[in-house]
Amino acid sequence: AGIAPMIIAADDSKAGATEQLQIFTRVLGLRLIVAGDPLALTQALVRRTDGVPALIDAPGIDPFDPVQSDRLRALATAADARVVLVLPGGLDPAEAADLGLAYAAHHAEFLVATRLDVSRRLGGVLAAAAAAQLPLAEAGIGPGAADGLVPLTPDFLAARLLQTGA
Repeated sequence: AGIAPMIIAADDSKAGATEQLQIFTRVLGLRLIVAGDPLALTQALVRRTDGVPALIDAPGIDPFDPVQSDRLRALATAADARVVLVLPGGLDPAEAADLGLAYAAHHAEFLVATRLDVSRRLGGVLAAAAAAQLPLAEAGIGPGAADGLVPLTPDFLAARLLQTGA
């Protein structure tokens, strides 16, 4: 939409996560703010200009672990955030469906599929979306941060399925 978003790294548990996001934001010409806990996240968001979207990179969690789930819930609550499940293509459909349901319990509203440039099987993405009743939002189809996302439309899915024979 032509508006540079506020990018916040809230993942302080994965080694190198902030550094990797810093490289991506630099390539895209965006500023990165680091806020690894709910209080820091709230303070960062106070500086946001009206109308500017904020993208928060939360830590990847085991959604079946109550402690990790509580951490995600605390970050989402502090930011009054909309939770989006980001799931790579190529996963086992039953495992992906379980993950979709677990994230739906965390109030995920959409599913963004990644790695569709290298995934030949889309069953996991479709199973997660169907099980959790999550709308498919966008797809990552390139190896780089600047490659962006494309809308995950019925036409896109049909073309991918015909292309891969999956």
